[in-house]
Amino acid sequence: MILSGGASAANIYWVVAGEVTLHAGAHMEGIVLSATQVTLQTGASLHGRVYAQTLIALDDNAITAP
Repeated sequence: MILSGGASAANIYWVVAGEVTLHAGAHMEGIVLSATQVTLQTGASLHGRVYAQTLIALDDNAITAP
């Protein structure tokens, strides 16, 4: 995901009714709000924040605040 035109990860919200999985090696920008769980597989990275009601599973991930 590439942000352009002055877009900031702090202003992007991903609201999901179910679970979220970021696959191995993937990169995502923004704040993730999940009604259930969020899983970041090995090597996935996030520039933003992640919130979930039940589970956040991390495996060798880089998460940086916007």
